[in-house]
Amino acid sequence: MTMLKKSPLFAGVEGPVVTIVMDGVGLAADTDANAVAKARTPMLDKLMASYPWVKLKAHGTAVGLPSDDDMGNSEVGHNALGSGQVFAQGAKLVSNSIESGKMFSSATWQTLVENVKTTGSTLHFLGLFSDGNVHSHINHLEAMIRRAKIEGVAKVRVHILLDGRDVGETSALEYVDPFEALLASLCDDSFDAKIASGGGRMKITMDRYEADWSMVELGWKTHVLGEGRQFASAHEAVETLRKETGAIDQDLPPFVIGENGKAIGTVEDGDSVIFFNFRGDRAIEISKAFDEEVFDKFDRVRYPKVIYAGMLEYDGDAHIPSRYLVNPPEITNTMGEYLAASGVKQAAVSETQKYGHVTYFWNGNRSGKFDDTLEDYFEIRSDIVPFEQRPWMKCAEITDKLIELIRSGEYKYIRANFPNGDMVGHTGNFLATVVSLEALDLQLARLLPVIDEMKGVAIITADHGNSDEMYETDKKGNVKTNKDGSFKAKTSHTLNPVPCIIYDNFYADTYKVVESDEYGLANVAATTVNLLGYEAPDMWNKSIITK
Repeated sequence: MTMLKKSPLFAGVEGPVVTIVMDGVGLAADTDANAVAKARTPMLDKLMASYPWVKLKAHGTAVGLPSDDDMGNSEVGHNALGSGQVFAQGAKLVSNSIESGKMFSSATWQTLVENVKTTGSTLHFLGLFSDGNVHSHINHLEAMIRRAKIEGVAKVRVHILLDGRDVGETSALEYVDPFEALLASLCDDSFDAKIASGGGRMKITMDRYEADWSMVELGWKTHVLGEGRQFASAHEAVETLRKETGAIDQDLPPFVIGENGKAIGTVEDGDSVIFFNFRGDRAIEISKAFDEEVFDKFDRVRYPKVIYAGMLEYDGDAHIPSRYLVNPPEITNTMGEYLAASGVKQAAVSETQKYGHVTYFWNGNRSGKFDDTLEDYFEIRSDIVPFEQRPWMKCAEITDKLIELIRSGEYKYIRANFPNGDMVGHTGNFLATVVSLEALDLQLARLLPVIDEMKGVAIITADHGNSDEMYETDKKGNVKTNKDGSFKAKTSHTLNPVPCIIYDNFYADTYKVVESDEYGLANVAATTVNLLGYEAPDMWNKSIITK
């Protein structure tokens, strides 16, 4: 990797440049659905009123997703922020691979299929069951099942993780009912396909960053061992559990489909298993449970000898999983790599829930550091409680660490993620989300004076929207209501742009912020290195500042 060239236009700031990612804080009209607007945020209000800022696109093609109808997410958002470029991302890669037939001609697919055909065993599919297109897409699952039948697979079992987070919070049956009908239509004397188990994505299987391995253990018991409450169908399970618990889809308890008191889809020796999520963060732990012969995170009770594959390689450095169907995007020439090559000392800080975003995803899906002597990563352990019960999360502790790092004078570039607006926004709890944003604002008020103290500059932005739209709205923008008159919660990300504020009380007269409607998250990297006194590489999206 070559070094960055010194800029003839930008001398570089004396103190550090600090990127602050307000996760899930988008820009939207001030309506009853907008928790950002309803929160008391005097510091953020001051920033928007007194400092230059632009809107950044944070969804769709601006972050490498198939279309502008696709919501952004934290993973692709941090890829773009950290690389300064737009790469084709998971959903698009998988769709292209399926449409071209490349997936089905791959050695991995052929191995999975030949295994079950040779042994007469079962092909299992496990993953997030919706068309949210953030972690997975139900169309990919359908295409693989149809192909499996064409290729002579006799038995398929599907293990569904209910969404209610990237799609409507109680939309599960909109996917379950037509899918059960589809499977019934495909079944004949030579092909047997059924849903075998399921549960809410925030209850089982899809933990991330090792925050709560008990979720994965519960998923293992449900999908692999077939332990749990039995129902005759997924429809019956969802309907019954929803009535009994009042939970939204993402929080529904696990269930097992049974016939005559026996689970119909346990995972046995000789089976093949595909985890069909394309996004990596919530796929790594269950992949370890299937892939690692020596495993100590929980008692698997029974470890079936299966051929396991992920949709993608979820961790390119650790090679998790060992088999995968579609090659992930090769993200190269990232900002972290260039800064390390140029001798710039960097720090990255967040709590567990977003630690991987300011490290792994920021660095282009790379686990390790580029230079151990020039990079320090700091993880503040997240609380294992429902986010709406402690909506401030660890924002104060993140700020404590940032203040320590900035005052040390050791780092020229620091990046941090405050997860509040996203993680609490996903709960659908409006009041808790307002509290989370007010807590974040208090920390900005603590942090920015310290940046001034060290004569630094801050870039304050977000990776996508979420807390800016907490309720479902119709095409006219009116908030939808439930039968009891309450507002219908929206727990997914949004299609809204995000702010990018340049907080600079020392050098603002040496450059100007250029207004444009075409900026996306990938424009932040070039802006950052300009402020550090370097030219941006040619392959990056252009800077938002100029001389």
